[in-house]
Amino acid sequence: MPVRVVESSAPSQITGGNNEHSLPPACTLLSVGQAFAGTQNVSSLQKDEAWRVNVRIQGCDLDHGYLCGTMEALNVPLADTPVVTFWEGEIVDTKNYTFFTGKWEATPEDDIRHWSKFPSFNPLLSQVEADGGKSLDLSNYPYIFMRWKEQYFVNVGIDCGLTIAGFYYVCFSCSDGSINGFYYDPNSSPFQKLELKSTNEGRSGFSFSSYQLQ
Repeated sequence: MPVRVVESSAPSQITGGNNEHSLPPACTLLSVGQAFAGTQNVSSLQKDEAWRVNVRIQGCDLDHGYLCGTMEALNVPLADTPVVTFWEGEIVDTKNYTFFTGKWEATPEDDIRHWSKFPSFNPLLSQVEADGGKSLDLSNYPYIFMRWKEQYFVNVGIDCGLTIAGFYYVCFSCSDGSINGFYYDPNSSPFQKLELKSTNEGRSGFSFSSYQLQ
């Protein structure tokens, strides 16, 4: 099913006190069962490294700015099996969540620095610096900004050698279903980049193994 075409790409500023915040665009490719595949760059000063990553959306509630899903990392060093985590996400809709995180050890300066990595964020920068973007109407903006926070490991123990202490700043394109993200964790390599594309398999089933979520 094609994505709904968004006619206006410019964010508008809400004026007056009686305007209600609108929901982000109802993108077909951001719905339960949709799968994505790509890579996460985990390079450090010592070596270049990238993991293959699969993501599936398990739940989405636009009214409350919430979504959740699973992330499967393949070819992870020191892991005998693909590592699967369950994550929960916050959709920046200026009603439920703004561009300022306010937790997970992220300061407003950290937020601006990471959001600014996305070219699609540049038109919003001045207003976000002023009030976190609370006065922006993102309902017709062709990108959806989110934060994804991994909650627990699904198929391995916490002693697997990986950390889920940080979270992802995420930008989703409504035009082609692509996802870009940057991982933030003060104790990990900075700006680990996540790049995902929507897969053709979609809701008919991606090649995930079967895991039972808690």
